[in-house]
Amino acid sequence: MRTRTLLVVLVLLMIAAFVATNWSVFTVSEKFSFVFTTVEASIGLVMLGILSLIVFALGVYVVVWRSAILLESRRQAKELVAQRSLADQAEASRFTELRVVLHDEFERLADRIAQMQDAFRVEIRDNANSLAATIGELDDRIQKLHGGDAS
Repeated sequence: MRTRTLLVVLVLLMIAAFVATNWSVFTVSEKFSFVFTTVEASIGLVMLGILSLIVFALGVYVVVWRSAILLESRRQAKELVAQRSLADQAEASRFTELRVVLHDEFERLADRIAQMQDAFRVEIRDNANSLAATIGELDDRIQKLHGGDAS
């Protein structure tokens, strides 16, 4: 049990013990005034009744207060679940968007690489043709030089 609950039970037991040991005093009738009228009744029982009403009212207040707290905490828990769901959806959306952006970037880079490869191939072909032409020209010169010496 919680300390607070234990304290309340202990106080109620002490009041019950006090009433039980002094029951004869509690039941003695006396005249007393209720502002508008005078009544002959047991002052102890009247005070005990008032105390009982106060304890009952406080008990009802505590139950209503705890119920309100419980309902509020449930509402907040539902709201947290909804917010977590929204955050998860937003995160999934960001991942999807990131995937699309990365895919587009990779396609752009692949296109750029393909263009560079094509340009490199053209450059190599041009260099190979130029080299072949140069070698052919040199070959022709060598043939002319050797052919001119042989005649």
